[in-house]
Amino acid sequence: MNELLMILSVPVYFGALVLFFRLFGKHGLFAWTVICTIAANIEVLILVHGFGMDTTLGNVLFASSFLATDVMSELFGKKEANRCVKIGIASNISFIIISQSWFLFVPSAADTMAEPIRTVFANTPRVMLSSLAAYVICEMYDVWAYHHIWAWSEKRFGSKRAFLWLRNNGSTLVSQLINVLAFNLLAFAGVFEWSIIVQILIFGYAIFIVTSLLDTPFLYLARAVADKHPELVARS
Repeated sequence: MNELLMILSVPVYFGALVLFFRLFGKHGLFAWTVICTIAANIEVLILVHGFGMDTTLGNVLFASSFLATDVMSELFGKKEANRCVKIGIASNISFIIISQSWFLFVPSAADTMAEPIRTVFANTPRVMLSSLAAYVICEMYDVWAYHHIWAWSEKRFGSKRAFLWLRNNGSTLVSQLINVLAFNLLAFAGVFEWSIIVQILIFGYAIFIVTSLLDTPFLYLARAVADKHPELVARS
């Protein structure tokens, strides 16, 4: 069941991002960035077993944030892609502050939810701060690398639209490696045994390699949607 759900989550999450773009244009990409950065940081607290190894959830959902910045880069430019990253950063910081403020209140004697919520979010500051640090580094790199490869391929081959797959995968594969190493070492060192952390690193990056390759058709789909509905780009 875990393996099946992991496989199905790829088209579901990536397809949802394209749907958000189709419905709301650039603002849909901003909204999806907020959703996935917050939800992935909660989901990553869950350790599951799949494909013979232990791994945390959140990998596929977080991978969709890279697709969001790549779609933004492709259709709206580097400035808006960086703005998308900044919105993700602001969302992370805001959620850390909001979630921790809940614990300042003294629960009622009749309360049944405060303790379970405290259990879930007790590790959230470390996880989200680790994610924030990794997110800033890898997403900023991703945007830079995307446009660097784009400028090189356009100059080398004389086409602005060609080699979409190259700038997508060339930037994302390295960005995801940075993300996996930075996040998991900062978030889980001392929490899990090192044997588990090594499994998380290996399996996590393996998932990101697969998702990086599989998000390419969805990037082409987003560009095709923009070509068919130019008002999505014009009105944004």
